[in-house]
Amino acid sequence: MADDGAMRRVDARPATRWAPGSSILWRYRENAGPRFHIARPVTVVRDDEKLLAVWLAPGTECVRPVLADGTPVHVEPLRSRYTKPRTVQRDRWFGTGVLKLARPGLPWSVWLFWEPGWRFKNWYVNLEQPLARWADGVDSEDYFLDISVHPDRSWHWRDEDEFAQAQRDGLMDAATAERVRAAGQDALEVIRAWGPPFSDGWQHWRPDPSWAVPSLPDDWDRTPAHVSS
Repeated sequence: MADDGAMRRVDARPATRWAPGSSILWRYRENAGPRFHIARPVTVVRDDEKLLAVWLAPGTECVRPVLADGTPVHVEPLRSRYTKPRTVQRDRWFGTGVLKLARPGLPWSVWLFWEPGWRFKNWYVNLEQPLARWADGVDSEDYFLDISVHPDRSWHWRDEDEFAQAQRDGLMDAATAERVRAAGQDALEVIRAWGPPFSDGWQHWRPDPSWAVPSLPDDWDRTPAHVSS
């Protein structure tokens, strides 16, 4: 992780709405810890009382967690994946971009993935804390468990093994795990009913070609003084 001393408190005013084309940070705190270990600069597509939509462009410089020796987290066997010391490193978002959609107050966001050539691949429901807004972005904590939704509307759970291991390793207590499962069931009700955002046609959306790839700021791990939902 980044050193605690590198985390500077800033006078972040309560966030207002961001205009399309604005650059913000989409960040995740480490589980069972206060520091940020994922940071992704994204471009705002839409921001209103119903939805925040952002675009993570291919090639964007991001921050991601790795083991202290530099080993990618997903390569480490599950039994020791969450107990070995970690740090963070800067990297680039490889492959196609990702469109992220979040409704205020909901404990999940929906991500859209494409294959090369804009062939739609799938929706991805990322279970997480409701996004907390601050002047320059949004923060959350990832809850390990996810749902993959395919173009034919079929779905399946993802990362159930990681969700269980995180509980065994003390990164999530039983009460939180129960809330996460309940949130997943709520998301499944939306999927089965084919409600928004699945029914809104976002798979046909394309980014504005004039948008530049946003830069990762040096103080990506700064701590906001004020946040709002």
